[in-house]
Amino acid sequence: MTPDKLKAEAKSFCISESKIINKSLFGITDGKAVGTFIEHKFQEQLNVKYSTTIGSSAIGIDLLSNDILTDIKVTSIKQPQSSCPFRDAKQKIFGLGYNLLVFVYDKIDDPKSKTATLDFVSCSFISKERTADYTTTFRLREMVEDNANAEDIVAYLNDKNIPADEITLNQLATQILKSPPVQGYLTISNALQWRLQY
Repeated sequence: MTPDKLKAEAKSFCISESKIINKSLFGITDGKAVGTFIEHKFQEQLNVKYSTTIGSSAIGIDLLSNDILTDIKVTSIKQPQSSCPFRDAKQKIFGLGYNLLVFVYDKIDDPKSKTATLDFVSCSFISKERTADYTTTFRLREMVEDNANAEDIVAYLNDKNIPADEITLNQLATQILKSPPVQGYLTISNALQWRLQY
């Protein structure tokens, strides 16, 4: 299994699943239940073709093999967001530390036939280097370009309520000045678990 094969599998899964009429999903409004259904079905498809290490919700990463290290996120187009475990404040600036495979679906119920179809409107692979917060990384990169010092960066991180103490913020500022973060693609809200928006 390689990231390219994973992307190809995700694409073919979206195309084939969009054509399937599901009786079991009719009337289900719980996004988590739909997400779990899709996640397990996709993992089963991978298991048939590849030898992959499947993680668990407790670990927070679905595909654990070192060459893949990807978490699967499934979300409705009506509110494209999900949560993931908070490890430390660095994740908002330098990324989550693993890739994301994001399935976005539009669920359409047909009351006549009492069936549902899942129209996959988007499927994205976000490499771990790009899993940081868009706005935070954009501004920090600007600040480094404008020759900001450590104090400026600590003040910005404090202003953004980055969940860390003063010592950690100073360490982060030093790290940011030495190696500025890569531009992130997510919107990550501060919480006891990260809330990701796509």
